[in-house]
Amino acid sequence: QVQLVESGGDLVQPGVSLRLSCAASGSIFGINTMGWYRHAPGKQRELVATITRGGFTTFADSVKGRFTISRDNAKNTVYLQMNSLKPEDTAVYYCNGNVRRQIGSTYSTYWGQGTQVTVSS
Repeated sequence: QVQLVESGGDLVQPGVSLRLSCAASGSIFGINTMGWYRHAPGKQRELVATITRGGFTTFADSVKGRFTISRDNAKNTVYLQMNSLKPEDTAVYYCNGNVRRQIGSTYSTYWGQGTQVTVSS
């Protein structure tokens, strides 16, 4: 069994910063790409950022220059640093990870349960 648990969501004012964390636990041999997605009411789920095990990152255009993604491979944890938050960043943020549970097995994608980020004055 593999679990991903997000934390760090909050209600904040525009312009402030927030850091989300997502820790993977359970039967894990290795994790390849990890990522953050968000889902706002009335909108489709959106890819926010991804990071490979080696540290290569990608970002949605809407967050470039404001958000950074990082990971601690030893802790199987991925972080999303969100700066200069805007009301349109309000959403439930989900992390996922491409996990290999044991040597020789294939990778499967696992998701966290989500954490709410609300940006409002």
